Amino acid sequence: MSMFSIAYRGMKPVALLAAATLLCGFTFRDGGPPEAHYADYNAKPPRGNTVSVCHAHGCQKQELFTFTRDDISDLSVLMDYARKSDTAQEERRAIAYAIAWMERRVGPSTGTANDRPSLGFMNASGQLDCVDEATNATSYLLVLQNNGLLRHHSVIRPFSKASFFKWPHFAAMIKARSSDQIYAVDSGVGPNGSNPAITLASQWYINDSAPPRSPMPVRNLTQVQPVMTQPASDNLGQLVQQILQDGPSSTRPPVMAGYSPKSAR
Repeated sequence: MSMFSIAYRGMKPVALLAAATLLCGFTFRDGGPPEAHYADYNAKPPRGNTVSVCHAHGCQKQELFTFTRDDISDLSVLMDYARKSDTAQEERRAIAYAIAWMERRVGPSTGTANDRPSLGFMNASGQLDCVDEATNATSYLLVLQNNGLLRHHSVIRPFSKASFFKWPHFAAMIKARSSDQIYAVDSGVGPNGSNPAITLASQWYINDSAPPRSPMPVRNLTQVQPVMTQPASDNLGQLVQQILQDGPSSTRPPVMAGYSPKSAR
């Protein structure tokens, strides 16, 4: 376990803030395989489609949940609909919808359905802080990856940032395979079942002090609308709402007229 892990889990809020002020703009755990993060917090990495859902601050409580074959089928359909094209940017958009669905699928069984936006230093059962959120999002991403649903990204270790004015904050991380750019997947920005924010890690939470080597075009930032605010006339919005409201199904969701799924995973 890293020194920062021990500090984060054991220090009082005031002491932790003081430590953060000494680490202005510091980035912890910059990438690498995700397994080390699970070891730091005594969390169980996914085994097949079974995840250990963290809650109660820093993975102090964990609940096992297994995504069924029907769940994976629903996720495959959802991601195919969410992608407007077979690009890394559109895959990030699909990832946001998939994680929102997974949170809603898992919530009732694990007691996390009423989780509010990321809370720190609160040990309430069923509530998630940023470590819980980052760990769970990483597990969900690994399930997507292990089922062949990520074509343009790979899952890496979560990391955090801190500054004089901001607490240390964790997020899950993915790396674009074509560019090696790292993106933060921050699922703590809204309540359970909300789309996570997905942004370049260099611009997430605290902008890195060193500017990027070349200008970063706006198109590389994934803009994701909340699931439930899609207009009624939007076929994607209707499908997402149906899947989220109906939950897992014994059959695949109905296919929109004129659309053929890219694959039948």
